[in-house]
Amino acid sequence: MNLKVGIVGLPNAGKSTLFNALLKRQVATAANYPFTTIEPNIGVVPVPDDRLSKLAEVTKEEEHMDKLPPLVPAIVEFVDIAGLVKGASEGQGLGNKFLSHIREVDIICNVVRLFPDADVVHVAGTIDPARDREIIETELILADLQTLEKQTEPRGVNDKAAEERWELIKKLQEGLNQGKSARIVLEDPDEREKVNDLHLLSMKPVLYVSNVSEEQLASDVIPATEPESSQTKTWIPGSFGKTQDKQARDDKITISAKIEAELSSLAEEDQKAYLKELGLSESGLDRLIQKAYEMLGLISFLTSGIKEVRAWTIEKGTKAPQAAGVIHTDFEKKFIKADVIAYEDFISVGGWKKAREVGKVRSEGKEYVLQDGDVVEFKVGS
Repeated sequence: MNLKVGIVGLPNAGKSTLFNALLKRQVATAANYPFTTIEPNIGVVPVPDDRLSKLAEVTKEEEHMDKLPPLVPAIVEFVDIAGLVKGASEGQGLGNKFLSHIREVDIICNVVRLFPDADVVHVAGTIDPARDREIIETELILADLQTLEKQTEPRGVNDKAAEERWELIKKLQEGLNQGKSARIVLEDPDEREKVNDLHLLSMKPVLYVSNVSEEQLASDVIPATEPESSQTKTWIPGSFGKTQDKQARDDKITISAKIEAELSSLAEEDQKAYLKELGLSESGLDRLIQKAYEMLGLISFLTSGIKEVRAWTIEKGTKAPQAAGVIHTDFEKKFIKADVIAYEDFISVGGWKKAREVGKVRSEGKEYVLQDGDVVEFKVGS
């Protein structure tokens, strides 16, 4: 499975700059006026994973290869969605056209502007992160209310499932009208499953990204430029004031899109040196992807051989046959067993052959739940 992230935010919040940095090449136009992005730009980005290169080195040595086997990382698909404005659900700005793009993503990355720059106009006039966050959230809620208004009450049928679904729709309408996101109104996974077909925008998990300047990135607390209109008098990176949404408080990162753009133009060694100079251990890209994986409950298992060394994305709790099916659908049907070894053990003993000799490889059956970093060989029938 591939992770699909939709980058949203008000115009000139830095979405396209971040998108360009994520792709490590200029593919989206970044300019100082609203609605620069008209059609959503889509790009596929490899998930950084240092384990792959080490697996490749071990395999090369074990198999006496002349060169390293190809590395195939897991991937993330980023969608740069045009800037939303207040009233988008009613057709303001570029309207519902862009709300529809959000329905296709797994997680929403809401970029909120904190950086000051007199040369980059703010569509709302002043920098107010709490207000900007609420504008985006409100537009998603209003769009969901429109979706719910189109639903009809089941009448004249004795269908318990349909009646339960209708009760959930009424519950959602009540909560959304109070300004609560669908993910807050329905926290029970079973209830969410019953209304999944509605594809509610505010049901999707949201990763809040505070886009700051280089100077702000070095500071722990950022003074609010408009304290009288914000919910707090100081702005902690990623914090969005008082909110009923626990996710909004917890699922956040701070990034300087400008710094990420500068990093993307440097060679790998120069990137490391620049990050060290800034006091950072990893790039914003790495942290963004890691946080998205964490929020969606995703992990990677690994395969290593002479043809390729590869990372595969699965959900936590996935059993061996279903994990095999990620490689090829027939593998799930014809699954026999899985030879499994932890990544650390694979590296320390020096590959599959030596690992089997010293008894580090486990033979697991259909009930085995894969762990992050498992190195696996699946045995399937013909």
